[in-house]
Amino acid sequence: MLLQFHSKVFCLSVALISSFPVMAQSSTAPTASAGAESLADAWSKASAKYDGSRNAILADVERGAHDGQFRPDWISLSRYQVPGWYRDAKFGIFIHWGVYSVPAFGSEWYPRQMYIAGSKENEHQVSVYGPLTKFGYKDFIPMFKAQHFDPQAWAELFKKSGARYVVPVFEHHDGFQMYDSDLSDWTAAKMGPHRDLMGDLEKAVRGQGLYFGASSHRIEHDWFMDGGRSIPSDVNDPRYAAFYGPAQIQLEDKTGGNGSDLADDWTYVSPGYANDWLARDAEIVQKYHPDIIFFDWWIGQPSVRPYLARFAAYYYNQSLKRGPVGIITFKWVDMQKDSGVLDIERGQLDQSLDRVWQTDTSVSNKSWGYIEHDTFKTPDFIVHQLADIVSKNGNLLLNIGPRSDGTIPDEVQQVLLAVGGWLTVNGDAIYGTRPWTIYGEGPTKVAAGSFQDTKTQNYTAEDFRFTTRGNNLYAIELAWPSANETVVHSLTSDALKGKQIQSVTLLGANAPLTYHLRPDGLHIDLPAKPAQGYAFAFRVALDGPA
Repeated sequence: MLLQFHSKVFCLSVALISSFPVMAQSSTAPTASAGAESLADAWSKASAKYDGSRNAILADVERGAHDGQFRPDWISLSRYQVPGWYRDAKFGIFIHWGVYSVPAFGSEWYPRQMYIAGSKENEHQVSVYGPLTKFGYKDFIPMFKAQHFDPQAWAELFKKSGARYVVPVFEHHDGFQMYDSDLSDWTAAKMGPHRDLMGDLEKAVRGQGLYFGASSHRIEHDWFMDGGRSIPSDVNDPRYAAFYGPAQIQLEDKTGGNGSDLADDWTYVSPGYANDWLARDAEIVQKYHPDIIFFDWWIGQPSVRPYLARFAAYYYNQSLKRGPVGIITFKWVDMQKDSGVLDIERGQLDQSLDRVWQTDTSVSNKSWGYIEHDTFKTPDFIVHQLADIVSKNGNLLLNIGPRSDGTIPDEVQQVLLAVGGWLTVNGDAIYGTRPWTIYGEGPTKVAAGSFQDTKTQNYTAEDFRFTTRGNNLYAIELAWPSANETVVHSLTSDALKGKQIQSVTLLGANAPLTYHLRPDGLHIDLPAKPAQGYAFAFRVALDGPA
């Protein structure tokens, strides 16, 4: 009887429990504890509608990576040679423009930082827009209208700046494509501006006779939104998985190397996501035929490198069918050193390099994208940096950050126009030049390496940078002397190796200058100081064959 009684009580208890509704887990609840493969699968399912288009592009990549002089291996890719136009161009414009220009706060990393509890961006987001379960990064997209975007005006400005190539960001870490893609719904052509922003810009830039590139930061999107996994937010909502991406939990053994040692990065990258990255970049090549592809640092992550080799072979082979070989810029040791062009972010080298390289930096000091209350570099800073980089066999890619409405801040325009004015007068000392036997002289030393460019001290009238073209040697003086004479100590008879000086002129001035070649260097009698000038280029014409 006792056993029968307990059985009835148990059955009654089960019935009562089952009569209560089961509380479903919120779609915005944290998912940081989910497995890496589970997160990848959720993104893959959300993106499945484009599997057919993606697979078709990947099949084309597989064919194209073996159809030409390059193959998807680093021995083959190490035979790459930079095209002459890029060596001659010296100066380009970089553009960070996207949905992150709507909040215009912190930096272009706002979409990541807004989901990191306790960050200034998170506090700003919640106080201005409300809880992240109600208003997430996706909700800025309708506010990104680009209603005043005038690609012709942009291209004309870039031409006046003296730039010879333009590289806009096609997709940043946030995962929003600024072009018309057949691989996603989350594009500027289908949302926000409802316009192929990059396609319009490409036509305008090429119409000005400039080279056009594309910057892809898609690979970092694998983990970029992972902060939203740890808190209640819309990043966890399966409805938005196609936009927010896998949002894998970033796993690094921190070594303090600013991301330089990707061998210590263990973040999960699924084959499906890596193939999607490959397909998206190949689609850009197919639709827009960029002369340059700029990649950020994470393409060197060990899981990604095989896909990078496939892309490089495909892109190089495809570009050669249309004209000069394309250019891929890379950071740190992401690619074999001869297989592309080394890029140094917000920094430069303290010595000349035997192969062409590039600095990318920004007119703005705080952010690559537009934010309110940013500060800006001066024209003389940019000119000095350009002269130093070119003397060391490098190019300068200078970034601007337009507003969300498509306008470029006046302060930025004025800097670009001032640099362009200097290049109009002094371009012979920059464009088409090659390094001399030494890059320069003077007491001011560059703070070498990434993220160091504002640490270099002000240049003096004793600082010169040298370039050459044909029989002309250019000595660019980085400040005007207080005396009536300047001395270039490196220009001695021995240094000129038997060549005789035919004349010395100051670019922008009409008359040849009086000079004396002495044991301690070339003494030049100075004219009146030019009314405008951030640096002063002397052309030293030499005899003999070029």
